[in-house]
Amino acid sequence: MPNQKPILHNTLFLLILLSVLTNVGRVSSKSTIEPCTNADTCNALLGYTLYTDLKVSEVASLFQVDSISILTANAIDISYPDVENHILPAQLFVKVPITCSCVDGIRKSVSTKYKTRPSDTLASIADSIYSGLVSADQIKEANSISDPSVLEVGQTLVVPLPCTCFNGTDNSLPAIYLSYVVKPVDTLTGIAARYLTTITDLMNVNAMGSAAVKAGDILAVPLPACASNFPRYASDYGLIVPNGSYAITASHCVQCSCGPGNLKLYCMPSSLSASCSSMQCRNSNLMLGNATAQQTSGGCNVTSCTYGGYVNGTIISSLSVSLQPRCPGAQQFPPLIAPPSSIVHDSMFAPSPSPQSSDGAGTTKPKSTVVPTTTGIVPLLPPAGSPVASASDAWSLVNSLATFPSVLLFFLLVNFIMSMSL
Repeated sequence: MPNQKPILHNTLFLLILLSVLTNVGRVSSKSTIEPCTNADTCNALLGYTLYTDLKVSEVASLFQVDSISILTANAIDISYPDVENHILPAQLFVKVPITCSCVDGIRKSVSTKYKTRPSDTLASIADSIYSGLVSADQIKEANSISDPSVLEVGQTLVVPLPCTCFNGTDNSLPAIYLSYVVKPVDTLTGIAARYLTTITDLMNVNAMGSAAVKAGDILAVPLPACASNFPRYASDYGLIVPNGSYAITASHCVQCSCGPGNLKLYCMPSSLSASCSSMQCRNSNLMLGNATAQQTSGGCNVTSCTYGGYVNGTIISSLSVSLQPRCPGAQQFPPLIAPPSSIVHDSMFAPSPSPQSSDGAGTTKPKSTVVPTTTGIVPLLPPAGSPVASASDAWSLVNSLATFPSVLLFFLLVNFIMSMSL
């Protein structure tokens, strides 16, 4: 019996190793948490991947939002024929606008309700229907469900969805935050490049101790935006529009866009404005969004008719006159697209899209494309108002265990088999 001890030791070591790797694989995904103390709300976005073919109106119903707001958030042309009944393909990634509230001391959205169907489980609702934006345990807790294996058909469930506000700013500039579910092929570098931000900014916003991410993590991604300065008594006070998109306001009469040339909100009559009240500026021939420019020896006199908010059913417009160093060029608009009918997997799920250089149309290169090292990294200090305890330095250790080289595991298995044969 001389070989029993080596065999026993190898067997024990292998079992321990497999146990560690299995338990690491079960580490739950992390999500950014923003503490809050007041009842204010903000506009936020969800990054949602369609689990099946759905009409635009069905996606809107799934989140209890306006169909038009989904179209405008994704720069889809609302004048497309019967656009609300257009079928969007499965696996399409869209941005869904939601209202972010303060609930039980943290930011979340609780306005989404889901009515259960036959064969639904909490896991299928969370992972499939809502594409991992919520967990089964979160739905269970939000609805005080004692036995998750028993769901009644037609039962209405509150679906708590992740969101962040951070005072509507990022580095003191206007921003809207997108809750993004990390895909298996994603890297922090790729996410930063895709949304024209920096790795450092993403790490600061999400209180990350390292640049490591894993599938299922939910990151708060700041999107540069154009902020309005409408008065508090306006019904669209606080309107903020992400760069590269637009919004419809004033009972669908006014269209306000952001970029791509600059981050200044530009408003004009929308394509749905046939039955709206007059949008002509008083004491002028200019309509909302119109401007005239006259070059002089001292600069350029610019007169414009600007939108000032929607008050008691009235569209407020004002005539402004300014002297600028040079005459402005033609207004640039986010390029509107037809509703997608297919998807390109390569562009949608690529881990690191190439940053685009400035092409004169307002597209800018990310501030940095340098990947910070994760070896000996100094934990970053989160900015004021950033999340607490959404990620920790310990996570980087767990994440490195999760990527334990398979070659070493194979070597140990071979060693074990050879020991058994001796």
